[in-house]
Amino acid sequence: MEQFEQLITANSAGIYLQSLLLSLMVAFLLGQLLAWTYSMTHTGLSYSSSFAQSISLISVSATMVMFVVGNSLVTAFGLLGALAIVRFRNNLKDTRDTVFVFFSLIIGMAIGNERLPAGGMATLFFCACVAYLNFTSFGAKSLFDGHLRCRLDSDAGNTLVPIINNFCLSYREVSASHGDHSTELLYEVLLKNKSDSAAFIQALRDESVVQDAGLVVRDGLQES
Repeated sequence: MEQFEQLITANSAGIYLQSLLLSLMVAFLLGQLLAWTYSMTHTGLSYSSSFAQSISLISVSATMVMFVVGNSLVTAFGLLGALAIVRFRNNLKDTRDTVFVFFSLIIGMAIGNERLPAGGMATLFFCACVAYLNFTSFGAKSLFDGHLRCRLDSDAGNTLVPIINNFCLSYREVSASHGDHSTELLYEVLLKNKSDSAAFIQALRDESVVQDAGLVVRDGLQES
């Protein structure tokens, strides 16, 4: 009888470990999909490769937490006490980053509760929503995709207009600061091709009346 109980226990442990390994692998794959979606749709200067890796690892960690806790309140409170000792001091600069962290936790919780189909379907739907919002530039109000700053001689006149028309679909002067020997102009611009931003700046700087020029493109925020 004791040998039979040991055999049942061993088989149960083997099944548990197999289920845990499968759940961890699925959580990591879904976390990778989420991280790739974040990386491909991210815009701005705050991108961090460590944050993208963290998205994958958070899913795995949450899955393991759900397996450890199970239905035990004692284990849950003990785990909360242990986590309280560790202080996380990483300020997320973007609300969108917070959403990715939150959904990564949800993936881990779903997989940890052995709800693999639900976790997979939710991840695919979430990534599709992110791709759609990124593709349609949802929420963007501005018709321009960058800012052009130029400092030129006071008597330069409209020297910049032909060059701007050559590289931009449209533009709008935002401000003009006049000094004793120079004028600084700030434009909002819509580029014909963002990959030509370096050539655009070089063409401006080649003009003898231009003292300095800089371009910041919002999508990718490339500065020349």
